[in-house]
Amino acid sequence: MRQYLQTSVIWLLLALLLGLTVLASHVLTGPVSLFAGLFIAAMKAGLVLWFFMGMRHETPMIRLFGTGALFWLAALLLLSFIDYLSRGAV
Repeated sequence: MRQYLQTSVIWLLLALLLGLTVLASHVLTGPVSLFAGLFIAAMKAGLVLWFFMGMRHETPMIRLFGTGALFWLAALLLLSFIDYLSRGAV
């Protein structure tokens, strides 16, 4: 019963974050909207990784490699954004 309650709470949090994403895309403009969307997406990814993918039950070594993979992905996305922003208007 506890497992179902926890899964339901996480699902509700993900639905709330989805609503925040939609709200932020309509209310916020410019770079603030982009960063708000990325922040909310990171929170959603963290919830999925921690609860649904079982990262909380893994050994510290697996958590370290998972965190390293996330930092690597963040670095690649950052470099992509820098490349996109450094190009002039097309």
